[in-house]
Amino acid sequence: MKNNFFEFEKPIQDLEEKIEELSKVASLDRIDLSSEIDHLKAKLESLREDIFANLSPWQRVQVARHPDRPNIQDYIQHLFSNFIELHGDRAFGDDKALVAGLGWFSGERVFCLGHQKGRSTRENVVANFGMPHPEGYRKALRVAKLAEKFKRPLITFIDTPGAYPGIGAEERGQGEAIARNLFEFSMLRTPVIVVVIGEGGSGGALAIGVGDRVLILENAVYSVISPEGCAAILFKDSKKQDVAAKNLALTAPDLLKLKVIDGIIKEPPGGAHRDVEGTIRAVKKELVRQLNELQKFSIDDLVSKRYEKFRKMGVYEEKSEIRNSCTS
Repeated sequence: MKNNFFEFEKPIQDLEEKIEELSKVASLDRIDLSSEIDHLKAKLESLREDIFANLSPWQRVQVARHPDRPNIQDYIQHLFSNFIELHGDRAFGDDKALVAGLGWFSGERVFCLGHQKGRSTRENVVANFGMPHPEGYRKALRVAKLAEKFKRPLITFIDTPGAYPGIGAEERGQGEAIARNLFEFSMLRTPVIVVVIGEGGSGGALAIGVGDRVLILENAVYSVISPEGCAAILFKDSKKQDVAAKNLALTAPDLLKLKVIDGIIKEPPGGAHRDVEGTIRAVKKELVRQLNELQKFSIDDLVSKRYEKFRKMGVYEEKSEIRNSCTS
């Protein structure tokens, strides 16, 4: 983990290394340094909580992108038993950037889908760095429709910098595939829960992000564009990503305030990558609670409430003269 510390975590790294050195000295020289080590561990815990409670938006983006952060495969392994992965969109091919299937969750058969990122360079290349092609979104829709057909809940996990913008993807209808998913998911007649576990980038995230409950991990982010992309467009300088991140309102508290999401799942101190199992336990607890709540509503009520929730998002002003000209 020493190579995976962020610059703002330098005080944490220094303290962890000091604790490790003292532990080695105590072990080799058979000296009782337990009280000093315990004191440093308490100081470390307090320091970590203080740093992560005051992260800037750009620092949260960095945490959301950490390579050791739990990904879709971790959630599938720990949350679902007897998981069966489903492949292909029945039109072009199978997109490795998006995983979909069904399994047992908390005693109930559910369908699941989500973006897939790798941890190594090779894994990232295979998964296209979590950026789906249109066949990925069509696979997601195929599985969502199966969930609707068999009246099973659908859980989606978002973690993508965005949809792949390559020529081939555009030729095969990337924009249409995303738009179709928005349309179909908005009317899907089964409970849908969305969890943003890392990056939620633009339409590539929103294509599987329309649900009855949209949740986000504490250090995950959700935005219309990456901070680097925004900075390049607005400031003609991608290095001003920290300024862009601040103005994009992409952090969990910002999103909750704007009512883009419905709830925040707290991460362990130091971020999800420092305690993968603890993070997944927190996600499971919230998913169980939300599923139990959603199943109290009829399908008609769910679809209606879902429509109203997304319809109310955003701020707009209707000019009286425009309204009058439209009605005359």
